[in-house]
Amino acid sequence: MPQRQDIALMAHLMRRAGFGEPRGSLDARVAQGYEAVVEELLHPEDRPAINDELMYRILPGYEGALAPPINQADWVFRMVNTQRPLEEKVALFWHQMFATSNAKVDNPPELTRQIAMFREHGLGKYRDLLVELAKSPAMIFWLDNHGNHDGAINENWGRELLELFSLGVGNYTEGDIQNAARAFTGWSIAPKIPRNPLGRFYWNFEYKPEDHDDDEKTFLGQTGNFNGEDIMGIIVDQPASPRFLARHLYRFFVADEPHVSEWNVTPPVDPDAIEILVDAYSESQGDIRSILRVLFNSEFFKNSQFARVKSPAELVVGTVRIAGNYEGFRPGFNNLALECGWQGQELLNPPSVDGWHTGQAWIDAGALMRRVNFAAGVLGDISLPGVRAMIDRVKSQGNLSPQALVAACLDALGPLEVSDTTLRELLTHALKGGELAWGTPEETSDSEDKVGKMLTLIAASRDYQFA
Repeated sequence: MPQRQDIALMAHLMRRAGFGEPRGSLDARVAQGYEAVVEELLHPEDRPAINDELMYRILPGYEGALAPPINQADWVFRMVNTQRPLEEKVALFWHQMFATSNAKVDNPPELTRQIAMFREHGLGKYRDLLVELAKSPAMIFWLDNHGNHDGAINENWGRELLELFSLGVGNYTEGDIQNAARAFTGWSIAPKIPRNPLGRFYWNFEYKPEDHDDDEKTFLGQTGNFNGEDIMGIIVDQPASPRFLARHLYRFFVADEPHVSEWNVTPPVDPDAIEILVDAYSESQGDIRSILRVLFNSEFFKNSQFARVKSPAELVVGTVRIAGNYEGFRPGFNNLALECGWQGQELLNPPSVDGWHTGQAWIDAGALMRRVNFAAGVLGDISLPGVRAMIDRVKSQGNLSPQALVAACLDALGPLEVSDTTLRELLTHALKGGELAWGTPEETSDSEDKVGKMLTLIAASRDYQFA
């Protein structure tokens, strides 16, 4: 039998590098070995991918009036059903860091294509990803680079590239912003065939050499006739670049940190961890897969259990993955996508270019009630296959005292650690119900209800909000 601490560590890895897994699958993961599972996660290409054409048949109407929720539902389906959990989690990470919103782009399929680009390039070289980002039509439109011309520059893309996507405040000048903008003149969107009646046509990146500023530019202390790719090469070699990326990775995968807008005046929660990630960046020349390998195998990661508030997408997707009620296609993925938005994280539509405010901001008074009601409603439904599996797991332990019932349910849902206050409340409720017994049909039905109510209470606890 695997040791409890091994199960808990594997559950932690699968919550952070994915969206959590049912308790029953963790034993097999532990048998693989922690480092082997990390390697499997880091190589999603070795696992089957969800078929894009099948998704288009399942969720038609990508460009119609219902395009925003359909494109969101597409992504939620993938997060719930993927065999490549880290691929989807990394896409969510880049969507937070390189926030691009349909509120302005008004073309949901282009946001979906950007997420697909994050899947394809999100574990590769940071420089290559930045180049692909600069070519993303959704990003070009979002930050107005299609209006950035030789002799009439638009600084929006150049400014956000430096401030929010690569270096951070205090590591560049206004002149650097202007020269970055000049280097990206001519990076634009090709004319698009109208959507209707001809069907589904995407925007495409187009480089217009006649609109590019070919004069000499000085950027971050270097001078030359730079184009956009040259700018990205200079950026990723700046000392500030790996440090900025490391803080983003730490905040998303390890522990809650202040919002990026505060980083120029607020030091990291764990400076030593940031240095380890910076070293990994330098040694791998900015290879994201290599950096994450170091992160997931580090002691600071292993010791960070329940140190992050789950984002709405993590809460919603993780809960239904455990409950098992959205395996494969079925109606309702639109509602799951809408639920993420109601909890404060509307996928493909972040509130601004600096993304969502995370951590405690996820659980303000209004959102917390929504989160609690959702999780408790799902995990308290004893008809769902994943909940039935948890009940069977508790049942396999035979008749249980109230104390053992609480322990068994916490194990089945995680293993989940809770505060002393929460534990006392759970025990108080369990003691009122008495022991579990599985003898007669009446006893079995009563005991199943008791387990369901205990799972509901755990899902409604403050502790369930943390990953």
